[in-house]
Amino acid sequence: MKSSSKIYVAGHRGLVGSAIWNNLQAKGYTHLVGKTHAELDLLDGAAVKAFFDKEQPEYVVLAAAKVGGIVANNTYRADFIYENLQIQQNVIGESFRHGVKKLLFLGSTCIYPRDAVQPMREDALLTAPLEYTNEPYAIAKIAGLKMCESFNLQYGTNYIAVMPTNLYGPNDNFDLERSHVLPAMIRKIYLGKCLQEGNWQAVRRDLNNRPVEGISGEATEQDMVAVLAKYGIYRQYVELWGTGKPLREFLWSEEMADASVYILDHVDFADLRGDAPEVRNCHINIGTGKELSIRELSELIKRTVDYRGEIRFNADKPDGTMRKLTDVSKLHALGWTHKIEIEEGVQKLFDWYRG
Repeated sequence: MKSSSKIYVAGHRGLVGSAIWNNLQAKGYTHLVGKTHAELDLLDGAAVKAFFDKEQPEYVVLAAAKVGGIVANNTYRADFIYENLQIQQNVIGESFRHGVKKLLFLGSTCIYPRDAVQPMREDALLTAPLEYTNEPYAIAKIAGLKMCESFNLQYGTNYIAVMPTNLYGPNDNFDLERSHVLPAMIRKIYLGKCLQEGNWQAVRRDLNNRPVEGISGEATEQDMVAVLAKYGIYRQYVELWGTGKPLREFLWSEEMADASVYILDHVDFADLRGDAPEVRNCHINIGTGKELSIRELSELIKRTVDYRGEIRFNADKPDGTMRKLTDVSKLHALGWTHKIEIEEGVQKLFDWYRG
């Protein structure tokens, strides 16, 4: 890519998209295009076509998606499969019709089977059943990477699919119902600390910034206590879902962005397809290759937040996949490795959250 290349980043306000946008800017790319949801609804095929007709981007980063944690994925199953398929269909389709030189599609490691051999290699895809709680989202992302692969094989396009591990970082989603595990745990443990210390000023500030079920910092103490209790946040302890035994891998979002821009600039489909008669599994895992248990993560966050209360695990709630570690040997062979470890990252995210 040239510094003047026109690059459309779909989802440029989200966790991944904003990090990629900032990374591109830092590396000297000057012709970036981004639209908010209010400006461009990616579910609207006619609107997406009109956007591509007008802007004619040379490169596309498809980071827009409907995402969420285990609760949201299991509750809004139809929304997760329908909206993600629609976004992918529209953006990838118009990229093809408008001759985009290269497209980077962002997926997720939840595409792999629930009981995949660990660490998960790219060729584990479609070898066994998926985890039930996020199956609709995973199927949508599998369809997206297969769409990229299929366009490449039939039409000679250069669409690359990357599958990041669990991400966290600036602009993360801290919604108690819909957020991923790490930001949700940071917020829950922080609010538990505030309740335990009777720091109502901090509680009110937090709920004013991010209301919970319509309850803001203007509500009564009784109402705030009641709504926080629905999410396992009490004066004496914080309750988390599951047993705490599942193992998870986490990557700082700005490093995911750096890997994405590196791949966009240095890796082509020709580098990934190999010479086998059947071409598949050309996507790239992006992660650290390191993991820790949910319980260990909660203890790390507890130390970072300086919470003195108790953390309890509710084993009646689902754990999700017990282990989800990526094999990142392909990524390393392509020339990129991570630098920020989880201890540093949790501190950085907590500092960002408090503003």
